[in-house]
Amino acid sequence: MTTSTDHGRSDLESSSLALTRDGRSVSDRGDTVCVIGAGASGLTAIKNLTEHGFGVDCYERETGVGGAWNWRHDRSPVYASTHLISSRPFTQFPDFPMPDDWPDYPHHSQLLSYLERYAEHFDLRRHVWFGTEVVRVEPADGDRWDVTTRSTGGYGPERTSRYAAVVIANGHNWSPKLPDYEGLAEFRGEAMHASSYQDPAQLRGKRVLVVGAGNTGCDIAVEAAQQASRCWHATRRSYWYAPKYVLGRPVDQINDVLLALRVPRRVRQWLYHLTLRLTVGDLTRFGLARPDHRMLETHPIVNSQLVHYLGHGRITPVPDPVRFHPHSVELADGRRIDPELVVFATGYLPRFDFLDPKILGDDGTVGRPVLWLNAFAPNHPTLAVAGLVQPDSGMFPLSHWQTVLFARLLRSRVTRPGRAAGFAAAVVARAGERYAGPVRDSSRHWFEVGHVDYLRALQRALHDLEAK
Repeated sequence: MTTSTDHGRSDLESSSLALTRDGRSVSDRGDTVCVIGAGASGLTAIKNLTEHGFGVDCYERETGVGGAWNWRHDRSPVYASTHLISSRPFTQFPDFPMPDDWPDYPHHSQLLSYLERYAEHFDLRRHVWFGTEVVRVEPADGDRWDVTTRSTGGYGPERTSRYAAVVIANGHNWSPKLPDYEGLAEFRGEAMHASSYQDPAQLRGKRVLVVGAGNTGCDIAVEAAQQASRCWHATRRSYWYAPKYVLGRPVDQINDVLLALRVPRRVRQWLYHLTLRLTVGDLTRFGLARPDHRMLETHPIVNSQLVHYLGHGRITPVPDPVRFHPHSVELADGRRIDPELVVFATGYLPRFDFLDPKILGDDGTVGRPVLWLNAFAPNHPTLAVAGLVQPDSGMFPLSHWQTVLFARLLRSRVTRPGRAAGFAAAVVARAGERYAGPVRDSSRHWFEVGHVDYLRALQRALHDLEAK
């Protein structure tokens, strides 16, 4: 274990000195593990690694914990009305429950307070270097890693430290995926990505076009229905819109019962379609196209209010834009509309600017890592990515068990090297394995997992690693 200073972080001053492959000086941190990011996945990585006896240095570019859930951070996608779309029991960490008197779907401010209390309860802040961004992560000899850091914003000198292992937990919902429409540069109205949306006041009294039918796009369309003088909602394809409650319970809790009973996928699809017919009905009568896929083949859109405002005429569904003009937007069906503000709720792409894309199995053009269990890179047994999942439930429990598995893998490299070698072979053989049924081949579904299948896969990996 590393020692700690009075400044609330691990002590780097006791490090020995070495050289990088290109001759730069480096502080050797011995068996310490580097964690990149102090959001939910980074915090649980710190906790699980320290509980398994490892020293940890965590680098966080912002000034506080919380990652995407900290609305004060520049990269946070959170807006004023953001709530969970997974219910409380399926979002909380397994060893740190949320308060029983919290609502089924907590507000983002409650999530931030939860993560701050988590960090305090497990004494995690002392391992975090705040206001420090990672510039480069490079392989060093013996499966170790050279991590170069500097103060956020590029001020001050760079510093390189050598670590026994690295956990990447920088999140995947902060780098906007921006569309490239013809004529967009000449559009005289205002255009912005949903990452810049913060408050309904930005919509008030305006003619608003929201592009994108993910959960964020639907939330913003609902707020535009309440605040804007007119709201158009453009979607490239139609989706199934699920209510947040079924039979008086959060919809993910009903889904989990079916999964626990191992109800076949086809039967679950039939039940979901029946439920939507009884609760939501046929949305084509509101002008939406009929979905060209069955339920469970795209990430679910959980929104109880969208249908309400469609039925009240406050949201006008339209097809995807094809071309922008200075004072209008041309749609796929040939119509033109005249929005003053266009909000692109078109999602995010993963970015690991500090790492050679080939290390994660990507050729640098697509941007999609090729990993086993969405976490482990072939031929790099001391590197893991935490939280790179898009589950049908909450993400925190998945990040927890990912990092437990990585901590036990690192321990096995010393105590049971044969088991660790077998794990490394499995990573090579099974990289790219999926943990969801057939889903659409789009960047939105790159990291789609069914939480039950994924947790079972993690459990099998843990068992194989530690079996006698």
